[in-house]
Amino acid sequence: MERRNASVAVIGAGDYIGAAIARKFAGEGFSVFAGRRHGEKLASLVAEIEANGGRITGRSLDARKEEEIAAFLREADAAAPLEICIFNIGANVNFPLLETTERVFRKVWELACYAGFLTAREAARLMLPRARGSIFFTGATGYAAFASAKFGLRAVAESTARELGPKGIHVAHLIIDAGVDTEWVRNRIKEREGDTALANLDPGRLMRPAAIAEAYWQIYQEPRDAWSFEREIRPFAEKW
Repeated sequence: MERRNASVAVIGAGDYIGAAIARKFAGEGFSVFAGRRHGEKLASLVAEIEANGGRITGRSLDARKEEEIAAFLREADAAAPLEICIFNIGANVNFPLLETTERVFRKVWELACYAGFLTAREAARLMLPRARGSIFFTGATGYAAFASAKFGLRAVAESTARELGPKGIHVAHLIIDAGVDTEWVRNRIKEREGDTALANLDPGRLMRPAAIAEAYWQIYQEPRDAWSFEREIRPFAEKW
């Protein structure tokens, strides 16, 4: 593995998509900084990546706290110039509109939108002096509260892209329009459809986290004269 003098920050390095992104970029020689609410849960991911020769630092991080985001990104940049910042906060909820309380909506908005704004701003502070870098956001479709908050994140992403693109910073918004192959999703299928449905799950129904990480790698590799802003991904069998 050829080591790069560049770091990648993963905000929301959960067990599936975030972990897959960390593995992918660590495998490509980047120094990875992974943050999640309970940093101790990163221990197995850190051990795995280091065992494979990669570089990774795991930190506890509340993405809604300005000082924590700023310190996390500064630490990544101090280790190696911050090349990529990926915002991957889930904030999944499953309530229809009339069952969504003000408290639930506010919490989702804080996690999915406000934290995205803080991340973009603080990453931009570090990238703009070098006139290069990438800021990527994970978005999704869903119920009213979740979708509204994510649309707010899209607005943050679009305004950031319009401002920073001409200054050499690639900003992109990746929409995941399908279920991701996680333990939580599989349990939901089992609850709704039974053990037989889970045992005979169509291989084209769920998205592998590693495939999503590969999509991010492809976006990162886009040439500067053909940058994309928004990309929707879904399994081949998904109806839309």
